Amino acid sequence: MKLYLFLTLLIFPFSVMASESSSKNFAALVFGIFVFITLLITYFASKKNFNKSNYYAAGGKISGFQNGLAIAGDYMSAASFLGISGLVFFSGFDGLIYSIGFLVGWPIILFLIAEKLKNLGKYTFADVTSTRLKQSKIRILSASGTLVTVIFYLIAQMVGAGSLIQILFGLPYYYAIWIVGLLMIIYVSFGGMIATTWVQIIKAILLILGATALAVMVLNDYSFSIGKLLEEASNVHPEKKSILYPGQLITDPISAISLGVALIFGTAGLPHILMRFFTVPDAKSSRISAFYATTFIGYFYILTFVIGFGAIIFLTDNNSYMDTNNNLIGSNNMAAIHLSHALGGDIFLGFISAVAFATILAVVSGLTLAGASAIGRDLYVFVIKKGKSDEKKEILVSKISSVFLGIIAIILGIIFEGQNVAFMVGLAFAVAASTNFPILFLTISWKNLTTNGAMYGGFIGLFSALIFVFLGPMVWVETLGFEDAIFPFKYPGLFSMSISFFSIITISLIDKKNKDEKKFKELTKKSYLGSK
Repeated sequence: MKLYLFLTLLIFPFSVMASESSSKNFAALVFGIFVFITLLITYFASKKNFNKSNYYAAGGKISGFQNGLAIAGDYMSAASFLGISGLVFFSGFDGLIYSIGFLVGWPIILFLIAEKLKNLGKYTFADVTSTRLKQSKIRILSASGTLVTVIFYLIAQMVGAGSLIQILFGLPYYYAIWIVGLLMIIYVSFGGMIATTWVQIIKAILLILGATALAVMVLNDYSFSIGKLLEEASNVHPEKKSILYPGQLITDPISAISLGVALIFGTAGLPHILMRFFTVPDAKSSRISAFYATTFIGYFYILTFVIGFGAIIFLTDNNSYMDTNNNLIGSNNMAAIHLSHALGGDIFLGFISAVAFATILAVVSGLTLAGASAIGRDLYVFVIKKGKSDEKKEILVSKISSVFLGIIAIILGIIFEGQNVAFMVGLAFAVAASTNFPILFLTISWKNLTTNGAMYGGFIGLFSALIFVFLGPMVWVETLGFEDAIFPFKYPGLFSMSISFFSIITISLIDKKNKDEKKFKELTKKSYLGSK
């Protein structure tokens, strides 16, 4: 019955997408094969989701190499492939701030968090923080931070999906949003972490191969010389050599630093990434998976650099890809997609588009699972039920939550049509850096942390990030139409994270009578012994 449902939902979108264009037919074929295989994986994974260990953490049986690929698959999202290449196409050097920030965050995870996370937790990072802090308070905070981060991230993926479908299949934006939303709900509700992991692995391999092929095509015309590529791009771009220097996208150093802080430290607070360290059998595998993930991700971001500058050369002033206002058809998010057609024709366009769409599907699945676990485990089990709930009810609540999150993602994806996906992910990182990372870091490193300090300070960090975004240029001016922003910077990470750390530390010192050094020593000892 489940398999019949999956195949019905698979066949319906592609019966709608039928087209005479070879690129559309080929893309539909490639994407259809991907969806078919991943739905089969989901079907078989659903038979193994009889307990929460399998549903949340794939039973802890994923190898370090496999998990490294899966993490890379989770991390190399539409914001990376579509958003960063689009930002480089638009602004040149400044677009690389995202690539560098995304990548630099990984050593923090590799050396500070990965092993300790595996040693101290079971399914979510809130398991770690609640080891020494009071369950109900800290899980309310962690669930709130997780859900806000997940929702921002989901918006970026859904917007990317809508733009892609418009270009590829000529369908209304809303069709793409619904297709991605429904498939996402199926993956998470039925397959859990087992299915999501293998979807990520397959997608990571396809994306690395596709991006490599696209970068090779770009460099082939310039004797594989980065210098020649940059020289030609600066000759073609309207801003000339200015694109080789900072200042096109981010006009002041404070904004650049703020964005960098959010990307670097937000990486270590992303709930869907942190969950993956519980899928491996031991701390050593956790460290190995972080190493492989860093390698794959670093290589991929080098490719986005080449793709972005290649798009400048091959798409600028090319009437085939520009609208009547001389803007890129489908927004700058589609730079990599249009470049694939310019270099490889209809068939290559179909392949890259299908891979990009598969990328979005895989990432939203990981995000939805993280959000569902925050509701099902952190809120339902430990806040509402006070830790007294059987596994079946917990998993059921998580599955219902995945449906709820899927519907929210669909609605928000429609509302935020046209927004740059890399910018939206930047906001998700700012929230993660201001809420999740400070709590997690101080839990495992500072003996004076108290529950009240973590909870109230964490919420101050969360709300400050949201308030700064609302009062900043992107919402207050560009969305609401006011003349001047109350908060002058686009990226709040530097300010909101500093406020969060200051608040947590200050409140904890004031509340020092409630600190529990014994629990901290036990946690530190457990973390150390688990690594031996």
